[in-house]
Amino acid sequence: MSEADQTTLELIHGAGMREFLEKGYKSASLRNIVKTAGVTTGAFYGYYDSKEELFEALVKDQYDWFLDCFRNAQQEFADLPRQRQPENLSTVSGECMHEMLLYAYDHLDEFHLILCQSEGTRFSKLIDEMTEIETKATHDYLQVLADLGRQVPEIDEHLEHILITGMFNTFFEMIIHRMPLKKAKHYLKEMRAFYTAGWMKIMGQ
Repeated sequence: MSEADQTTLELIHGAGMREFLEKGYKSASLRNIVKTAGVTTGAFYGYYDSKEELFEALVKDQYDWFLDCFRNAQQEFADLPRQRQPENLSTVSGECMHEMLLYAYDHLDEFHLILCQSEGTRFSKLIDEMTEIETKATHDYLQVLADLGRQVPEIDEHLEHILITGMFNTFFEMIIHRMPLKKAKHYLKEMRAFYTAGWMKIMGQ
C-alpha cells in the first residue's frame, strides 16, 4: 500500500470512528464519514464495500482478541488436573479478567463501539458469546466436582444465565464509563471476590 493510500485509509478510519462513536452503527451516515474524511465516495469504495465493512475493520481485531483470550483461559483451566481445579478456580479466571481489562483500556474507543454502538452488527453479541463460553465451562467444572466425589446441587439454568450475564455486565460497566484504570482494577478485584464467593455457595463448596 502506498503512502497516499495509507493516509486515505487513516482518514476514513478516523472519520468512521468519530461517526460511529457519536451516532452508533445504525444511525451513522456513510455520506458524513466520506465528507469528514475529505475523500470521494469512489475513494471510500476502493477500500470498503459498505459502512458495515468499515465498522468491522475498526473493531474486529479487538473483538477477536477478547474472545480468544477468554476461550484460552477457560481451556487453560480445563487442562489442569481435575484435583487441582478447585484450588485454581479464581486464579486462572482472575488473571484473564485482569488481562482483558488492561487490553480494553488500551482500546477504549473500539470497546465503546462494541459495547454501546454496535447494534445491527455481529459485534453486538459479545456478552452473549462470552456467556455461552462461561456456561459451558461452568457445566464442565460441575462435572469435575461430581467426579471428585463432591456434592453438587442442581443449578437452575435461568438463575445461572442471570448470574453469568450479570457478571459480564458488571465487568463492562467499568469500560463503558471509562473509569480511571486504578479504580477499575480495584473494582475488578472486589467483583471477582463477590462472584467467586457467590458461585462457591451456589455450587455447595
